[in-house]
Amino acid sequence: MEWIFALAALALGAIIGSFLNVVIHRYPREESIVFPASRCPTCHQAIKPYDNVPVLSWLWLRGRCRNCRQPISLRYPLVELANGLFYLALYQRTGPTIAFLPLAALVSMTIVLIYIDAEIQMLPDVITYSGLAIGLGAAALGIAGLAPDLMLAEDWVSAVIGAVVGGGTLAALILAYWLIRKVEGMGWGDVKMIAMIGALLGFAGLPPLLLISSVTGAAVGIPLAMRHEKGMQVALPFGVFLGFGTLILLFFGRTLSSLWVQLVLPH
Repeated sequence: MEWIFALAALALGAIIGSFLNVVIHRYPREESIVFPASRCPTCHQAIKPYDNVPVLSWLWLRGRCRNCRQPISLRYPLVELANGLFYLALYQRTGPTIAFLPLAALVSMTIVLIYIDAEIQMLPDVITYSGLAIGLGAAALGIAGLAPDLMLAEDWVSAVIGAVVGGGTLAALILAYWLIRKVEGMGWGDVKMIAMIGALLGFAGLPPLLLISSVTGAAVGIPLAMRHEKGMQVALPFGVFLGFGTLILLFFGRTLSSLWVQLVLPH
């Protein structure tokens, strides 16, 4: 029976990934995520149920709308597949326990934040505040004990400290930059997002999160700035890198911590 539950987690993730695509496409355009039903982004023709099967329909139609034959972004199957695989990975670590549900929700929220921030450099409050509440609630339920292989806040105290210190640290950096340069170096949406992440990972996850996010952000941002007319003033969606750092640490944080200890401490 174990493989049936694992397959169900994969399928559920892909199905929810299809809804995430709706949110990612419509939120930046200020459209309802409920009505109308799924439609082609080019010709606006309603998509038939048999053409709306996650991943498989895109492959069957060779990435084109059945009606107008215009290309449909590769993002659609990638989000569906990624969310499905993350749900499968979560299930393998939580099993059929209550821990699966809040963690799956937070993973999906992180994926949406990554894509929306990449497109319009905005992190919706409705997602970050909801994620913060779910993270604190999950910690209060003690889900860390149900998923020991994941990097999670150990209890609600650690979650609260992670949220406050994470958001407070980034807020202090923004204020300091404004006092020095008189411009905002980072958006306040990033503050809310890192508070959400701090509630999920706990205080211990914040230093590696900021390190991974800063390094990856610099690796992308510096070459981009060198080619852009604004130079180092070019805006960079930091939420994208916070999101990737979160997913890396959630699944591999404990392994990376063990490797770091082995490298630093004398044998």
